[in-house]
Amino acid sequence: MNDQLPMSRRKFTALSLAAGIAAAAGARAADPHEVRDTDVQVKTKSGICDAALVHPADQAPCPAVIMFPDAFGLRPMMRDMAKRLAQDGYTVLVPNPYYRSAKAPGLPPGFDFSNPADRQKLAALRAPLTSDAVMQDAKAYVTYLDSQASVNRAAKVGVVGYCMGGPMTLQAAAAMPSRVGAGASFHGGGLVTDKPDSPHLLARKIKARYYFGIAANDDAREPEAKIRLREAFGSAGLVATIEVYEGCLHGWCIKDMPLADGKPIYNETQAERAWNELVALFKRAAA
Repeated sequence: MNDQLPMSRRKFTALSLAAGIAAAAGARAADPHEVRDTDVQVKTKSGICDAALVHPADQAPCPAVIMFPDAFGLRPMMRDMAKRLAQDGYTVLVPNPYYRSAKAPGLPPGFDFSNPADRQKLAALRAPLTSDAVMQDAKAYVTYLDSQASVNRAAKVGVVGYCMGGPMTLQAAAAMPSRVGAGASFHGGGLVTDKPDSPHLLARKIKARYYFGIAANDDAREPEAKIRLREAFGSAGLVATIEVYEGCLHGWCIKDMPLADGKPIYNETQAERAWNELVALFKRAAA
């Protein structure tokens, strides 16, 4: 399924992820940058968030991206994904979403979603991550990025999230509508709920162009979610592409996903397709 919503006239002409964003749909930059990967600390209203900052080594100012991790948190795989994006000319911040409770990665080694005790630990880690808390964090992340020499502050910020990071992109885009110009969610969990603070309802506060990649098994469980997403973004007059990745399981984009019933979750072909959509989104938003 591919739903492309019409672009509103309202203020979209102001959206830009920066002229000259490096990246073309379906390909890495022809001359990828060498990158620097640094452990950093970001001051927020709730404390100090440990994070990874990855950017081209030449220090030329470039567009900023916030990458929100999945439930397994800030770990080497997320840093690798940030490095790949940085090679195309972005400064990428990957925060530890659980910083209020634990240092990265947050989850203990050997975490097992099928273990009720482990799921309870995850629930405790996620409990502080209310919509208001994530929005406050997002403001701090953007403020931090704007203080970096490697960031072009004239460029719009991009946000991308996986699993539980998907809704966080919406919260970030709503918290900083004048700064966030493009957002993407892949196998996002909890994008649409029946609660009054459901992430999809934030569309009315967002000015960013969006891409949603939905796992086939997530769509099978909640077939109405994509429809409500489409309606929310359509009502807000925003551009949003919504696609169901047939044959893909929740988590298909991440290489270090565990097996599910003895079969791999990661799907290289479809993960590459998703990555190309992400890069193309950032390029389109700059047009």
